Amino acid sequence: MIVDSHCHLDRLDFDKLDLNLDQVLDKARAKKIEHFLCVSVTLDQFPSMLDKIKHYADVSASCGVHPLDQKDALNKQLLTELASHEKVVAIGETGLDYYYAKDTHAVQQASFVGHIEVANELQKPLIIHTRDARDDTINLMREHNAENCGGVLHCFTEDWDMAKKAIDMGFYISISGIVTFKNAVELKDVVKKIPLDRLLIETDSPYLAPVPHRGQTNQPAYVEDVAYYISELKGISFNELAKVTTDNFYSLFKLAAKG
Repeated sequence: MIVDSHCHLDRLDFDKLDLNLDQVLDKARAKKIEHFLCVSVTLDQFPSMLDKIKHYADVSASCGVHPLDQKDALNKQLLTELASHEKVVAIGETGLDYYYAKDTHAVQQASFVGHIEVANELQKPLIIHTRDARDDTINLMREHNAENCGGVLHCFTEDWDMAKKAIDMGFYISISGIVTFKNAVELKDVVKKIPLDRLLIETDSPYLAPVPHRGQTNQPAYVEDVAYYISELKGISFNELAKVTTDNFYSLFKLAAKG
């Protein structure tokens, strides 16, 4: 069995896929994908996202604001209220993205800190997005005791030094289909170094479809392709990779219902 530890089911283009949500999930289940974590990117859209997935026992939710969607100050009280829902197993995605948003660093940092505080208050792990902000991400995690709630650096594309610093704080590293891209040379080397007990896999669908589906709308079924690729990189069997990443998922996201 496999888990897709990070997807955006509410953002799938069902017309392009020529499938509805039930069919998307059934297609993944047919590949023995037993659980899906549907990740929030805004508080405004969270109720709608939750409404779409709340009836699926094998779909969990997160609650948070993506750094590229954080235009104003975080409404920390609202985040706390929404994230207290029983379906919510994690806080985020949150973090820092200096690659696309070069003029909102202060807003992103304040929001990130607020998410860490809520995660510690609710004792739910963090889902962290980080790009071109290695030092600030790690420093804020350390300064605000992110190790108390734990979490994952998702869709990881940074270097081994950053990964190790996060791992040393008890965090997991999640790898998406980017690792299958020809130019992801450094990332392939990082994946080889990540300890198995700190590794998660994801699609980040509908984005970043792995080879051989690159250019298509990504979907949870393709997490199988990510798993096969990583198992070959690490020189282990697909079944071992699937089992350990699934066990890691439930160890981190303790409120997610096991398949």
